[in-house]
Amino acid sequence: MAFDYKKEYKEFYLPPKTPGIVTVPAMNFLAVRGQGDPNQEGGAYKQALELLYAVAYTIKMSKMGDHKLEGYFDYVVPPLEGLWWQEGVHGVDYSRKADFRWISLIRLPEFVTEEAFDWAIREVTEKKQRDFSKVEFFSWEEGLCVQCMHIGPYDDEPATVAAMEEYAKNQGYEADFREGRFHHETYLSDVRRCKPEKLKTVIRQPVRRMP
Repeated sequence: MAFDYKKEYKEFYLPPKTPGIVTVPAMNFLAVRGQGDPNQEGGAYKQALELLYAVAYTIKMSKMGDHKLEGYFDYVVPPLEGLWWQEGVHGVDYSRKADFRWISLIRLPEFVTEEAFDWAIREVTEKKQRDFSKVEFFSWEEGLCVQCMHIGPYDDEPATVAAMEEYAKNQGYEADFREGRFHHETYLSDVRRCKPEKLKTVIRQPVRRMP
């Protein structure tokens, strides 16, 4: 049975539809950084996802090749995630998608070291004959956050975010957007196959205790 991060770490991937406070530990990811409207056809965001998934599946399918990664275990590729921000904006402004700056992420299994990552980049570059230099090994400890499961279109997220912020305030927390602390989304639905009203997105935002 392949290890499934969504099932094994439900606290982070399947939270309730009501907000809660969570502390997220350090994890390693594949990452591509960029900026601009994620909905732009053929834009930087769509290209970033192509790069991420190509590397992610090169690692997963390494079990079929000659190069064996030490400590490998079979697993389900974790869902796509994204960190979002805009210069001079507290949180995110959904009406200004062209101003988005983002880091697209796919979580890495614990056996993937930087050495294993480097091998995967060489392997996929040779196989695809494409430049994968934008993909990086990204270590990140998110820390204290408020989170919630959002059901519905992405453009309806502000209402969920407002409820999260209100909940956090009532629990004695305040927003903590600063360097390394971002609006975070985890995408549990395939937008190509799922109706907008049924999309599942985990939304997470950084908080700190009020002084």
